[in-house]
Amino acid sequence: MVTTITEITRLWEKSLKRIQQKLNDDRSFDYFFANSYIYEKRGSNLIIVAPNLVAKAVLGEKYRQLIIDVLNELEDEDFDIQVISNEDLNKQREDKKTAEVILKKENEYFTDALVKPELRFSNFVVGDFNKEAHQAALFVAKNGGTMFNPLFIYSHPGLGKTHLLHAIGNEIKDTRMPNAKILYITANDFVEEYIKFVKAEKDSQSLKSFFKDVDVLLLDDIQFLAGKVKTEEMFFYIYQDMINKGKRIIITSDRQPNEISNLESRLVSRFTQGLTVKINEPDIDASVEILKQKISNSGLTIEKFDSNVLYFLAEKFSKDVRELEGAVNALAFSCLNLLDEEKITMDVAIKAVSSIKGGKKIATQLSEQKIVNIVADYYNLTPSQITGKDRSGQIVLARHLAMYLIRKHLDVPLKKVGELFGGKDHTTVMSAITKVDKELKTNPQLQSALNDLEKKIKE
Repeated sequence: MVTTITEITRLWEKSLKRIQQKLNDDRSFDYFFANSYIYEKRGSNLIIVAPNLVAKAVLGEKYRQLIIDVLNELEDEDFDIQVISNEDLNKQREDKKTAEVILKKENEYFTDALVKPELRFSNFVVGDFNKEAHQAALFVAKNGGTMFNPLFIYSHPGLGKTHLLHAIGNEIKDTRMPNAKILYITANDFVEEYIKFVKAEKDSQSLKSFFKDVDVLLLDDIQFLAGKVKTEEMFFYIYQDMINKGKRIIITSDRQPNEISNLESRLVSRFTQGLTVKINEPDIDASVEILKQKISNSGLTIEKFDSNVLYFLAEKFSKDVRELEGAVNALAFSCLNLLDEEKITMDVAIKAVSSIKGGKKIATQLSEQKIVNIVADYYNLTPSQITGKDRSGQIVLARHLAMYLIRKHLDVPLKKVGELFGGKDHTTVMSAITKVDKELKTNPQLQSALNDLEKKIKE
């Protein structure tokens, strides 16, 4: 699937070459297609910019189906297109700048409180760990009314709460309420504006009046409001007024309402009247999918990465999506100097993340998961296949070798090894290790494989 800017650019270059061949009319091609480009990809819809208004009309009508057919020939996607002109694009940009200026003038409070257009449901990675929160957020974004109001999302930092807030705002704007006034703020923003209000630094309108025009409030990190009595009183008034008028409120926190110390009991009560959902810590497979998404967004190619690199980084940084993103950024920076490398190996990855907090420790740390990753990569399997229940011959062999190596290098108790491999009991683990030990004495191929794996473990 085409996702990065580089891939989109290449797709259009290939498309233009094929269109030119099919047209067999250089004059028409030069006039209508030359200098055109793909401006944006939204799902399977491509926004194509034509050089002028005439070219826009011709591409959008006469050659529309030809363009779609060529795109679908080149990629296994069901594309649709929208053609705009350079004039249209420039006007859109000017309109956006004007709208932002007007919004900032209207917003005497929270002048920088804009929903980020790049944070959408389409680029939010969904797994078992966050499925409930994602479904709740999507429901609230797509449906009016007061059901699940407020929606309260909580989790440890860095697991996607803020992304969901902005995704809700974008979805509401795009599909239901294009003219809605949607306000994204943090609790700290609210505290700062309240202080300015109290000091009479804002005199053209009151803070209460400002919120009367807000249709959707996206409030991040409500826990930072706790203990600030007067600020909580102001927020309670605003909150209650919005709820009474059927306005939509979505709140995030690092813990559920009744666990926020020093938060007013009446606020806790109001928050729990809606829907409270939790984002759990992602498992390894979910973290790998998040890594893949962020790698694609960074302009790198997934195919350049050894699979054990992805699982290794996911294991080490899975508790915080922001740390995962930091690891990807470090890799992206390193790759600028490694353009000739065919693969991003474990060595390259470890060097890249060594500057991140805890990175040096990661570089020297051998873990059960690292051994599983190395064995999986050696046999072209995924770590989840090795630790799962599949009993195919190659997978069983890899599983037994992983158990053997973990026991040998880490001296992990048999019970713990069994837990890693799907809850197997210690006798099953011991049987697997004994079988490998016995076969090594008569099987040269297995000896060779073990030697290769030992070298990779020591790298």
